[in-house]
Amino acid sequence: MKRIITAALLAVFVLGCYASAQAAMEVKMVGDARISANFRWNKNYTGWNAAGTQTEEPMEIWERFRLRTDFVANEALKFRLGIKVEETWGHGGFTVDNSDVNIQVYHAYLQFKWPDTDVEITAGYQPITLPVASIWNGSVVLDTETAAILVSAPLIQDTLGLLVGYGRLIDTNQRYDATTTQVPDELDAFVLALPITLDGFTIIPWSVLAIAGNAADYVTPGVADNLVSAGYMMTPAGFRETQAIYWWAGSAFEVTALDPIKFYADVIYGQGAMNDRKKNQRWGWFVDAAVEYTGWDVLTPQLFGWWSTGEDDSTANGSERMPNINTAWNCGNSFLFDGGQAFKDGFIGLNPIGSWGIGASLNDISFMENLSHRLTFAYARGTNDAGALRAANMVLGYGNAIFQMGRDLTTEEYVVGVNFDTQYMIYENLAAILETGWSHGEFKKSVWGNRLVNQAKDGDAWKVAFGLQYKF
Repeated sequence: MKRIITAALLAVFVLGCYASAQAAMEVKMVGDARISANFRWNKNYTGWNAAGTQTEEPMEIWERFRLRTDFVANEALKFRLGIKVEETWGHGGFTVDNSDVNIQVYHAYLQFKWPDTDVEITAGYQPITLPVASIWNGSVVLDTETAAILVSAPLIQDTLGLLVGYGRLIDTNQRYDATTTQVPDELDAFVLALPITLDGFTIIPWSVLAIAGNAADYVTPGVADNLVSAGYMMTPAGFRETQAIYWWAGSAFEVTALDPIKFYADVIYGQGAMNDRKKNQRWGWFVDAAVEYTGWDVLTPQLFGWWSTGEDDSTANGSERMPNINTAWNCGNSFLFDGGQAFKDGFIGLNPIGSWGIGASLNDISFMENLSHRLTFAYARGTNDAGALRAANMVLGYGNAIFQMGRDLTTEEYVVGVNFDTQYMIYENLAAILETGWSHGEFKKSVWGNRLVNQAKDGDAWKVAFGLQYKF
């Protein structure tokens, strides 16, 4: 493994030197390395995987390394290459011998400005996050890396901007389909945003149109399993139409006119497959709001909340939850949600879609130089009728890709979570970080079965993660 990393870095260095000599190109490198010991008890509130068929290891040591290299021709033209290594000690690439090769490319894109303009074009494998109020860590619809081309331009300098783009998010069969008959196995998305900045106020209206081929893979966990409804997986499975249309429209709001009091909000509506079988249709709303006070040097208090439409009592009439592709939404580094944690696997994974809740955070607490803390509490309750979740579990089994205990809540279920995080700056670019979390949940046996719920009653979910983060 070390030989591979050394060779890769050497190759980058040699290429960079050659490029500099031949074309006065500048090579810039930045990155970060993280090593942490993660202790978890009762993940999924059971200590098992979502289906209750495997037991989780209580302690893992994760190591993550990311390197981003910019090959800069001039201020208007560059190419970025990002590589990463992410693995647990004793597994895959970090075993005692005969280790696997696990270097991955996570950024590979060209970025340039059209000559004599401020129009910027970014093409390649790049990070994509839909507009969201800045207090939230990530978008509730799409937040990931994907292959795309984005064009941004100022329409009115410092007041109105334009962002348009296209991305191919999924191409299941890649170059060749399985037979000589061509099938639509892609998920394509088109993005439009109009950032508006006024004195003390920012609004970013945006929309997305996605075309979902009926032969693409959506239900593999982590691909786009929250795009489709539970009915999509039931007989007859899949879309009836060759291409299913999905679209979202939303806006992010930020008000700083009353600084140091700042307000944030997002309003989003999305729907998809509305011309397909009734059971495959999915639509819904999502709203969040937050306020913070930034006038104190020793801490920043924050209040936040969210609400989303949830399932009614049937899966036969489709889903009333807003569809989404890949999310990383969080506030205050909450233990309940994915987004913002310094170390791997440090959250419950609660789905904000199909729930409502409130939270409070004391952020950036600092009474000593180089030492800071964060304390966050969150309460969530479901907006889903138990009937739809129960019906889906009976057909698809517990721990299916659409509904999971502790992630998706009914109107009669709730979870609470608390996290307390500490960071000490050993050097300017080296931090020692401690993240702790606790969560308690109440779940219905009639929805999830006696075995999973009885196991969850025996213990709450906990985490302790301690490690180092080096940025350079």
